[in-house]
Amino acid sequence: MTDEELISGIIDGNQLYFKIIVDKYQSLVLNTCFHFTHNKNDAEDITQEVFIKVFESIKKFNYQSKLSTWLYRIAVNKSLNFIRDNKKRNIFKSIENLFNKNTKYEQQIEGPTSIIEEESNPIKIQRLNILRNSIQLLPENQKTAFILHKYEEVPYQEIAVIMNVSLASVEGLIHRAKINVQKNILNKIK
Repeated sequence: MTDEELISGIIDGNQLYFKIIVDKYQSLVLNTCFHFTHNKNDAEDITQEVFIKVFESIKKFNYQSKLSTWLYRIAVNKSLNFIRDNKKRNIFKSIENLFNKNTKYEQQIEGPTSIIEEESNPIKIQRLNILRNSIQLLPENQKTAFILHKYEEVPYQEIAVIMNVSLASVEGLIHRAKINVQKNILNKIK
């Protein structure tokens, strides 16, 4: 069944079609949210919000992009809103994770883009936290483009559609993000 058929079914009131969309895209949305929040519970909560938004606004879907692109856009926006709303809490948690050697780390989310965290290797955990914190320091547009490309493996053209910018802008954002992540990491290890 195509996405168009599923959308038409949902608009016609068939809730089974909505369940099929959730089953089909839940992993994509969950992983996207996780890469922004670095917290499984927060990512799950945001994922629920994304699908509530999809259900409420499916009639507005205009077929100018793929359904997955539209879902990415909603997931990114919801994740960024969550981060903005909880910025102080996230900064405190990041600092705490860097300095607390006994912190229990989140179970990884299943999927091809998940980062495997080995609790038995504190050096890998520390490096991963430094990388995550360096990414969190990026300006919003750079962070979005970088996460979608590096973690979600979304092609540049689709990122341009998700972010509503030109292809050249995406290339520039990702290039600047790489440079800024490197600078942020160097500043942390000095």
